[in-house]
Amino acid sequence: MPLNRRISDQIDQPKDKREYVRNLFAGVSSKYDLTNDVMSFGLHRRWKRHLVALAGLQQGHNVLDLAAGTGDLGREVLAVGARNKLDLNVTAADLTPEMIRVGRERTGSLGTKWVAGDAIELPFPDESFDRVLIGYGLRNFTELEACLGEILRCLARGGRLLTLDFGHPPMPLVRRGYYAYLNASTRIVGWAIHRDPESYVYIPESLRRFPGQRKVMRMMQAVGYETCGFEELLCGTMAINFGTRPAN
Repeated sequence: MPLNRRISDQIDQPKDKREYVRNLFAGVSSKYDLTNDVMSFGLHRRWKRHLVALAGLQQGHNVLDLAAGTGDLGREVLAVGARNKLDLNVTAADLTPEMIRVGRERTGSLGTKWVAGDAIELPFPDESFDRVLIGYGLRNFTELEACLGEILRCLARGGRLLTLDFGHPPMPLVRRGYYAYLNASTRIVGWAIHRDPESYVYIPESLRRFPGQRKVMRMMQAVGYETCGFEELLCGTMAINFGTRPAN
């Protein structure tokens, strides 16, 4: 069976996808940051810094780094706080225990609180966070609209969600070249770094099912976010979606 078809069959149903994603990231956790650097030529770090800059962090904010991976968004939040003399509280939540272990090692004593959590049912009270930030996680969620609603529940009134992920380029020529690059590079990088081409072929396969920045914006509006929008990066191959919980 072709590799893409085999992966597709394993992520058709929410329960199957959740288990597949957990196992996938458990396997790549030790070299996850290296792979991201290679795949994006280091640009993902710039994009994540831009995401945090857009968050408009303020004194005393409680920030959730959701689908945190190794916690690099949370580390950037704390770095911004240190530079601007802001007291910020960071919680990092991830589905995969192995990612949490690596993340704890990377964040050390910086002050990030790590929690095991699934976006479909977050282990936090209502209105817990002023900002929820997601870096390359939204595409991995099952039942995406329900997850957006669960994040909304956890946002304080006036709080904001900002999420960075792979996008759907609006220009057909760019889109074809982009998908061709992903199909080839994910196999090469997966084999070179993890000795397993399947480990990153999941990216283009999941992107085919991902609604993309425009539809994500409409989904956010549908579940109750205000001032929704998106910013496209690198000709729309990447995008930041954002929205705000109503103040009243």
